[in-house]
Amino acid sequence: MKQNEFLATVMPFKDKLYRMAKRLLVSKEEAEDATQEVLLKLWNKSDKMGSYKSVEAFAMTMTKNFCLDRLKSKQAGNLKLVHSNYEDGQHNLQRSVEQADSVSWVEKIMEELPEQQKMVLQLRDVEDYDFEEIEEMLGMKATAVRVTLSRARKAVREKLIQKHSYGIG
Repeated sequence: MKQNEFLATVMPFKDKLYRMAKRLLVSKEEAEDATQEVLLKLWNKSDKMGSYKSVEAFAMTMTKNFCLDRLKSKQAGNLKLVHSNYEDGQHNLQRSVEQADSVSWVEKIMEELPEQQKMVLQLRDVEDYDFEEIEEMLGMKATAVRVTLSRARKAVREKLIQKHSYGIG
């Protein structure tokens, strides 16, 4: 595969790889490094890309595995989850602060979820992948993906309700 073919294949989902890495790693720099490493690995496997059913799913799986390996490594002693996909400068200051607070709460709640629930919630609700793609990326059955997503959403919803109704009633 030539460079221009590789770029045409990989570049459309490069940002998704970065967002996945950022969800799992501590900083923009860590996520950028992880994304670069995965892109380099993809380039080294470019001759085999035609044999993959979905290059994007393969790349997302590589990103997930690379980041999880980083988290397990000795150098990852202080890595934690940090992420925000939401920026909107068109609202007034108060609304922007409220939205940032809401995103922050959801991030904190997601940090407390089990790893599998975090991944499924990220892939489905943030990255907007289909259930079939999530099944392939995470090696799970369809019913397991749906149950995991349902449990993750329920946990987030319950924590948000608990936060917002604190001191009421």
